[in-house]
Amino acid sequence: MIAQRYRIVIGDDHHMMVEALRTALKTKQQVVAVAYTASEILAAVREHQPDVLLLDLSLPERNGLDLIPDVRAAAPQTRIIVVTMHLDRVLAESSLASGASGFVPKDAGLDELERAINVVMRGATFISPRVPASTNRVTLLAAHAALALLTPRQHEIVKMIAEGHTSQEIAKLLGLSERTVSFHRTNIREKLGVDSTLDLMRYAVLLQLDGPLDGETDPTGLNRRSRTPDP
Repeated sequence: MIAQRYRIVIGDDHHMMVEALRTALKTKQQVVAVAYTASEILAAVREHQPDVLLLDLSLPERNGLDLIPDVRAAAPQTRIIVVTMHLDRVLAESSLASGASGFVPKDAGLDELERAINVVMRGATFISPRVPASTNRVTLLAAHAALALLTPRQHEIVKMIAEGHTSQEIAKLLGLSERTVSFHRTNIREKLGVDSTLDLMRYAVLLQLDGPLDGETDPTGLNRRSRTPDP
């Protein structure tokens, strides 16, 4: 019996990674499109309605977690497998909660990726066995301590980054210039000791998971129902 070839879109901003995946998959699957930015990924998904989207989390314009619900709305039948360098239980569970069906690290072998494709196409979910069973709570404690160094405005920006807003959107929502937002983002990364927007998003996800119930003040000094700092 001939194995079914699934129609796949690859969404990743690393061109070499995209070409490597396309070459590796072409013998068993049908790669119908590749895309390098969030807007290109959405356009490709809308046009091709693929069986599977292989999605990186670190993208220009928007992060992958924020993009997942829009992909689900544009192509409800498309299964999303996050393929990322971030081997992290929190991000894996957040990806599935956002609407993805699978989570596979980029250093996994082709056999594992093929297995993930087959599993999600059967309607199940797949998290790579390489992903740790739990997150590192030491990182969370460190995040609480570092967040105390941020100003109220910087707390707002961290929360908005975690929600997937771009610098342009943050500037518009807060009434700031994009240059000011970029300045704040640089200072935030320095204070928290992180290198990327995705790491900032992970801090916020961790704090939400470990924080108080709705209606109470969270560790950042922000109420979950509002972006306004507590007085």
